[in-house]
Parts: sequence; C-alpha cells; structure tokens
Amino acid sequence: MGIFKKIFSKEKKETLDKGLERTKRGVFDKISRALVGKKVIDDDFLDNLEEIFITSDMGIDTTLKIIERLQKRVARDKYVSTSELNDWLVEEITDLLAESDNGLENEDFNTDGREKPHVIMVVGVNGVGKTTTIGKLAAQFKKAGNKFVPGPADTFRAAAIEQLDEWANRAGVPIVKQQLGSDPASVAFDTLQSAKASGADVVLIDTAGRLHNKKGLMDELTKIRKVMQKVVPGAPHEVLLVLDGSTGQNAFEQAKQFVAATQVNELAITKLDGTAKGGVVIGISDQFKIPVKYIGLGEKIDDLQVFDKKEFVESLFGKR
Repeated sequence: MGIFKKIFSKEKKETLDKGLERTKRGVFDKISRALVGKKVIDDDFLDNLEEIFITSDMGIDTTLKIIERLQKRVARDKYVSTSELNDWLVEEITDLLAESDNGLENEDFNTDGREKPHVIMVVGVNGVGKTTTIGKLAAQFKKAGNKFVPGPADTFRAAAIEQLDEWANRAGVPIVKQQLGSDPASVAFDTLQSAKASGADVVLIDTAGRLHNKKGLMDELTKIRKVMQKVVPGAPHEVLLVLDGSTGQNAFEQAKQFVAATQVNELAITKLDGTAKGGVVIGISDQFKIPVKYIGLGEKIDDLQVFDKKEFVESLFGKR
C-alpha cells in the first residue's frame, strides 16, 4: 500500500455509519440504560454489558474475552469513569479483531504484486447475497483498472447464472458459461483457461449455494479447487466465505461448517444495514481467526466496502 495510509473517505464513513445504525442504536441504547446512575465501571455494569454483547450476536466466547479485558483494566486502573467506556471498547475490540488478521492489510481492489490471474473462489449458502457480492466485487475491481473474468460455477441454479451474466454485461466483460447442470469443476477449469489466455488480472468463481449440512456438495468444493490448480498452480488464492449478517447465530454455524469443509481464509458479511446483529462481524472473525475482508451495507455497488476494523468499531462504539 506504500508509505501513505489510504484515507477512509467521508462518503465511505457515512455509508458505514448508516449501514450500522440499527446495531449501533440497539447496543448504544442498552449500554446507556445500564449506565444510568453510575459514575464508575463496576462488576454489576460488566454483567449487564456481557448480556448486551451476547444479544448483539457477538457470541459467548468473544463476549467473555472482551469482558475479561475490561475487568483487567478496571482492576489495574482502580477508578474508571463511565465516560471512558467508549474509548476503551474501541481500543479493546479493535485489538481483538487485529488478532484475526492474516498479515495483509486490506486494500481497495489493487492487484499489483499478486500472481496473475488472481483467483478468488466465493462460497456460501443460498440467500446470503453471494452472487450479488461477486457482481459488486467485479464492478469495483474493474473500476480500479483490473481486467477480470467471472466464472459461474453455480450450475444448479439458473437464476445464479443469469444474475452473474447480467453483472458481467453491466461491467462489459466476457463470461464463460455452460449449460445448467454442467459440472461446476469443468466451468472453473474453462474459466481459468480463458482468463490466462486473455491476460486477466482477477478471476471470481461463483459456487453453488451449498446447504451447510450437505457433505456431498461440500466435497465438490475440493474437486473445484483441485481442477483449478491444474491451470493455475496455487489457485484459488483466496477463498471468500459470504455470510448473511442478519442471521446472527446461524451465520456462526454456517462458518463452522464451511471452515471445516474448505480452506476459507477471508469473510464477507452482508446485509448489515437491515439488522441489529452487526456484532456477528466481531464474533465470527474472533472465533474462527479469519479476517473479515468485505462488509455489505446496502444495495449499491459501493455499499460493499473493504473492511476497516478501526472504522467499523468506532462507528459502533464511538461517541455520538
């Protein structure tokens, strides 16, 4: 990213704040009620805070980590005023998310220095916004000057092929299509061959919306991976698991099954604008030690943002 840190623009900040408003309102209002009549942080308040975080779908394990960190601060600093709480939360939760980093700072669709074509396999169950996420990613990769090729390997659902075809047309890029019901691994193979021949920078491979309790379909992900490696050794370079943030604890279960079935190394969490369960972003990233790379905050293309952990946490817990 060079020596200059990319600035989180005013427009992105406004989109982030708006998208997280329901979660922030829910968490903030509950914290405010728990603080009524208190001047210092005490055990009674921390018990209430624990319940607030759990009901915001941060998950029990992650919540207990945060509470333990706060308890250590209270014990160390002895007298801690309630006015310091938000700054504490921002610092501690940002540090917690940093523990899930993979050593790479997320960049805005810049593929410089990466092996070409850079292959991203996108996985997730039906209904989480997977194909839409691919379309938005494709548009933003192209906007950043990259040549990309989409691969519709979700051959079990006609709507998925049509949807990705529509996104490809809007972006003005070719798409490698086969018949409904074709072998997904074959589609992935042909897509990568086309990408190599055309000098593409990025390949986005869509996969079927697998139910997380169907082992046979999960095994197919392994087959797709092996076939792609025949064309591009090391592919896929990224396995992006898309989760619907509005499903709360169900998203945890989906993540558990996909992580067990394939080598997920990053997350996209969508539909955060329509839910008060935004805490799931913190909980899932912490529990599985997988970084969140993208968050979905609305319908527009630019509403899919590269995840900035500090801005995210400040949006949730920063002073109003």
